[in-house]
This record gives sequence, structure tokens and C-alpha cells, in this order.
Amino acid sequence: MGSPGGWWGRKSTPAKVETYTRWSFHFIALSEPTVIGVTAFGHADARVALLVMTPVAAHVALAMVTASRALDWAVGRRPQPLRLLWALGAATALLAVAALVPGRYGPVGEDTGTVLGSVFGAVLCYGVGMMALGLRERRRVVWLVVGFGAGAGLVAWATGMPALAALAMAAFVTAASGFFAATSFFSIWLLNAVYALDEARETRARLAVAEERLRFGRDLHDVMGRNLAVIALKSELAVQLARRERPEAVEQMIEVQRIAQESQREVREVVRGYRRADLEAELHGARGVLRAAGIDCEVGGETGGLPAEVQSALGWVVREATTNVLRHGDAKKCTVTVRRPKGRVVLTVRNDGATAPHGSTRTGGTGLAGLRERLSAVGGTLDAGEARDGEFRLVAEVPLTARPALEVAS
Repeated sequence: MGSPGGWWGRKSTPAKVETYTRWSFHFIALSEPTVIGVTAFGHADARVALLVMTPVAAHVALAMVTASRALDWAVGRRPQPLRLLWALGAATALLAVAALVPGRYGPVGEDTGTVLGSVFGAVLCYGVGMMALGLRERRRVVWLVVGFGAGAGLVAWATGMPALAALAMAAFVTAASGFFAATSFFSIWLLNAVYALDEARETRARLAVAEERLRFGRDLHDVMGRNLAVIALKSELAVQLARRERPEAVEQMIEVQRIAQESQREVREVVRGYRRADLEAELHGARGVLRAAGIDCEVGGETGGLPAEVQSALGWVVREATTNVLRHGDAKKCTVTVRRPKGRVVLTVRNDGATAPHGSTRTGGTGLAGLRERLSAVGGTLDAGEARDGEFRLVAEVPLTARPALEVAS
């Protein structure tokens, strides 16, 4: 069974913000019966206090359900909970009126009137704040606050409260409910902004991959386009010469063979340049990318004098590890170290938030499997997984006597 810290650590930043926002409003809703209960049990008989708290508890339960569905709607998981919003609005208005009217006309004492007054103010303020979670337009939130504030003042005036006192009541309800509504509206805006930023980061990573593919495609087109056109032209000429039994046909086919071999060599150079990664450049790029993403990245160790095959293999490890840190988990710090024990090079990448990518364990995963293939070609090994201290650790080891992988035969 995982620890609570591990459960929290496995969440992405948007998921953490959403969880924090969700539980914050649940606790805000629970503070409503706390505020009313302190007043009720401190100023009224226990039976009267329990009688008052029963509808308040029902109102809180409805507010919590509405807040939860509204947050689901805000992140795009559910449709807008219009029925719950109307139900919460009606329950808020009825409970507020039910608390105000007996306090003005009923045979209640001063203490009971104080309790009912606290119910009237708290129910309106908390109810409007929770309903604001289900509204996206600022204008509607303003009308919601102003409407309930004006309604509170009109009801108070209609029940016999002096006009000045009713106006003060309307101003208080408007200000208090406006504060809760503004908090709700800003929280939804912040949650959507965090999700948008996370989506932008994912888009940036996909664009980087697409840009690299386009670059590779352009290089292949530049290499092959001209040569294939020449090959096609000379082959057609050779066919025409062969039909006429001209000896120049052989020379043309020899030229075609030469161009084809040259094209093969150029394509191999393009692929070699695409597949080969410079370790120092990859470390510098990883540090820049991670710091730009708000992740503190430290790079240490000596990379000078390493064989080209070792640098290429470890460069790909740094590139894949950096991608995983950006795409998975919620790292705040990443450390990359290069050690050179006797006869080998050990590259270690550690981060405090990124867990293993989906499907990427010590024995599986397409990304890590591809790295293992690259490392095995030079006699290296790769180990990746969560450490006991909650970090995700990736360790690649390559011998300094690494031999290059076999090239495609020309």
C-alpha cells in the first residue's frame, strides 16, 4: 500500500491543483455549519440548535455536490450542472427566508433571533459562492451576487426591518457573497490556466519531435531528390541506347551505378548524423529545456575524451530521460551526473517527481526498450525505476572499450 506522499507525488501539477481546489471548496462548505453551529449552540437551547442545524446540513450537502459537479464541468468532464445550480439557488433562498421570517414575526427570543440571523447571512453567502463555481461568464456571476444581495434587502424590508437596516443588510450580503463568488471564479480561472499551460507544454514537446522529423525529411529529400532524378534520366537514356544497340548504354548504366552508390553513402551519412547524439550538447540542451520548464536541473561530471560511440549512446539516454521528465510526473529538481569508474562510464539521471512512463518499467516500455537496444549495441546496460527515497532514477552504463554498432553494408 502506497503512502499518502507517494499518492500525491504521482499526480501531475494540474491534477494537484485540481485536488487542492476541490478539497478547498469542500472545506469551505463545511465551514458553513461550523459558523452557524457555534452561534446556535452558544445562544440557543440544544433542541433548537439541532432543529436549526438539520436544514443547514442538507444545504451544505447540496452545496458540496454542486461544487464537485461544477469543478468536473470546469475541466471538461461533465456537462454544466444546471439543475443542481437551480436547486442550490432555490434551497438557499428558501432557507434564508425561512430563517428571516420567524426571526421577525415568530415568538422567539433575542438569542434565537441571533441564531436565525446567522443562518440567514451564512446560507446566502456560502450558497452564492458555491453557485459561482458553475458559471463561466463574469457578467452572470455579478448578476448572481447583486440579485441575491438585492433580494436579501427586499425580503428584510418586507418583513418590517427599517429601510436603512435593510439597505445595510443588502450591502453586507452583496459584499460577503461577492467575496466568496470572486474566490470561486478566480479558482476556476487558475485551474483552467494550469491545464492550458500543461497542454501547451505537451504541444511544445510534440512540435519539437515534428520539427526533427521535418528536418530529417528535408535532408533526405535534398540528398535523394536530385540523385533519383539523374538516375531516372540516365536509365531512360541507357534504355534508348540499348534498343539501338549503342555501346554508350553500358557507360550510362555504369554512371547510374555510381550515382546509386553515392546516394547510398549520402543517405548513410544523413542517418548517422540523425542517430548520433553528442553527449555534451545533449546535457547542455537538457539543462536549458528543463530550466525553461521550471525544473531545477544540475549537471555534473566530465564528458571530455569519451569515444564517439559512447557519447552517442549516452546522448540518446539524456534526450529520452529529459523527454520523460517533461511528459510524466511533476518534477521540481533533476540531477544528471556522469561518472567514470575504471574502464566504464556511468550516467545517472534522477528526478524527484517523474514516475516511470506508462508502460515503462524495468523490463518494458517502448522508450526505455529503444535505449536498451542502443546501449546493447555498444555493450552497455540500462536500469530505470523508482528508488526507495521516492525519486525516479535512470542509470546507464557503457564500457569505454565500446565498439560501434555494425553499419549497413554498402
